[in-house]
Amino acid sequence: MSITSLILVFILFTGLSALFNFLFLKWTKTLGTKNLAPAEELGWSSSYKPAIGGISFYIIFLVSYVVYLFLNNPEFMAKEELTHLGVLIVVTLGFFTGLADDAFNTVPWLKLSAQIACGIIMLLFGVRIEFFENIYLDSFLTIFWTVAVMNSINMLDNMDGITTIVSIFILLAAAIGSGLNLSSNFFYTFICGGTVSALVGFLLFNWHPSKIFMGDTGSQMIGALLAAIGIIFFWNNELIDTQHTWYSKLALVITAFVIPIADSLTVTINRMRRGQSPFVGGKDHTTHHLSYAGLSDRQVALVMISTVSLSLITWLYDVEGESKTWLYSILLIYSSIVIAFLYSSTLWIKSKTVFESKYSK
Repeated sequence: MSITSLILVFILFTGLSALFNFLFLKWTKTLGTKNLAPAEELGWSSSYKPAIGGISFYIIFLVSYVVYLFLNNPEFMAKEELTHLGVLIVVTLGFFTGLADDAFNTVPWLKLSAQIACGIIMLLFGVRIEFFENIYLDSFLTIFWTVAVMNSINMLDNMDGITTIVSIFILLAAAIGSGLNLSSNFFYTFICGGTVSALVGFLLFNWHPSKIFMGDTGSQMIGALLAAIGIIFFWNNELIDTQHTWYSKLALVITAFVIPIADSLTVTINRMRRGQSPFVGGKDHTTHHLSYAGLSDRQVALVMISTVSLSLITWLYDVEGESKTWLYSILLIYSSIVIAFLYSSTLWIKSKTVFESKYSK
């Protein structure tokens, strides 16, 4: 399939996503009891909006998967195809887990159990982080990574457009990276590109002021996909020179996921210092503190776009160029600066004062 044909297909998927979200918005005002929560339990937005974006993600993902099968007529039991099937299963499980939570406000342990199940399923289908050279440690890290990514993407979905933007750039990095070896990685190029198209179509309705949210339906599905893609194209990147091993793996992973990592670390550290649970919703995320400091919601989104754009550029420069230790060092230094900056936003006098005046008891 030519690059031109791919672009046309992705444009079509973007249009379909926009159409689906338009129709869902017209026909659906709320999804389940979660949207009927008391005002103090609402997210950043002060108004109720349907959490339906994830439905379009899943539809486009399935369409991408079916079109890929139609174009390639693969041998279904081949090792690569079993891995692809594993990705399909965990994404599907993530979608229905989120859908149940949006519709019925399920208990936290059920979501956690589903996330652990996603990690186990990936192991069963051959998707395992190769880091410790020990199957048991690598298996534990794979499950931990899956749970962590699905939760961090869910937690990051706290302001218009943020999770959508971050997910687009991570998937773009994977799609372009897989495109460097299109013959063997066409599945991932197609799936990542299709999901990016779905996210772009959704962003038309999720950009501030948003009309719809992706909800847990979207964040759990996207989180499951990003966890799998993160293992395949960042932890186990085939383009990494073997002499760099663990150092290069950490550099690529942290750079690609720098925003979710920074936000999750910040929230966890600050809440533990206050004696609060890091696993519940709140208005103390890095995006919120940037807003408390005086930025508008759109300006916060633009800060995130700038950050993830630079992450994408530095990541692609590294994997396309000659891998050297100093390049990985630059990636880690850049990521450390981003994490330090976002964490420091919670310590700025203005943002800290606004947060404490509104939410501290």
